[in-house]
Amino acid sequence: MSHSVFETNLPGFKLKARGKVRDVYDLGDQLLIVSTDRLSAFDVVLPTPIPDKGRVLNGLSRFWFQFLGETVKNHIITCDVAQMGHGLEKHRDVLAGRSMLCHKAQVFPVECVIRGYLMGSGWKEYNEKNRTVCGIELPRGLKNGDKLAEPIFTPASKNTTGHDENISFDLAVARLVEMMALPLDTARAHMQRLKDLSLAVYKKAYERALSCGIIIADTKLEFGLHNNEIILVDEVLTPDSSRFWPKDAWTPGKVQLSFDKQFVRDYLEGLGWNKQAPGPELPEKVVQKTREKYVEAFRQITGKENLDE
Repeated sequence: MSHSVFETNLPGFKLKARGKVRDVYDLGDQLLIVSTDRLSAFDVVLPTPIPDKGRVLNGLSRFWFQFLGETVKNHIITCDVAQMGHGLEKHRDVLAGRSMLCHKAQVFPVECVIRGYLMGSGWKEYNEKNRTVCGIELPRGLKNGDKLAEPIFTPASKNTTGHDENISFDLAVARLVEMMALPLDTARAHMQRLKDLSLAVYKKAYERALSCGIIIADTKLEFGLHNNEIILVDEVLTPDSSRFWPKDAWTPGKVQLSFDKQFVRDYLEGLGWNKQAPGPELPEKVVQKTREKYVEAFRQITGKENLDE
């Protein structure tokens, strides 16, 4: 187990953004994205890091970007600190195994969510809006956790604070018009391409994960424009951006076992915490159990034992 990295501070490098998990540095026409061991729950960053979590996120993203290379281009230049340049090698101790040098892209202001199973906000909307999710009508009588006949594309608004909100395809097009100053026809063509790419990514990744004993119930993807081409950016198909379930334990209508931070959410729900910052410290047993779930997801999907491979 490596030492935890809760936050990075690289002298001489411009911090562009510090997200819930990632620290992003501006390197001119490139970005350095560092996956820390921070963990957020209910949109609050908890004070207790999960050792190796950032290395799992970085390693899984690296694996998937390569695996999906023939399906869609992505923003990665290199994950090898020795190849990054910019004088970053002097920060190898912090960056190794948890960072990627990337092309800058104009990121679309829409989360591209693919649902293969009815869960989470999709399940809530299905019940509240007469069997529709993002305007897509689904069959009657579905249970929480049911597999859908075909995966569905359910975009969401990207909000800087709070939860993202499910929106229809047409509203997603309108966001591109408003926030990217695109003509309507161009925005609609981009959204259709995002939908097609998202479904292709999900279906290819789903089959891979299923062969490793893991169900990818849903995932959210981010895309951007680089040299007028749509590319996959940010992280991809990690336990932070997807629901991973053990295939052998999947039971519709029941609480699903998972390889993500649901274990932490369940613990926090039992505390009576008001879900406002600051979040509570996590006990060691919760930290270790959460780490085990992240690492196991990495090992099953990639077939690798070493997080740095």
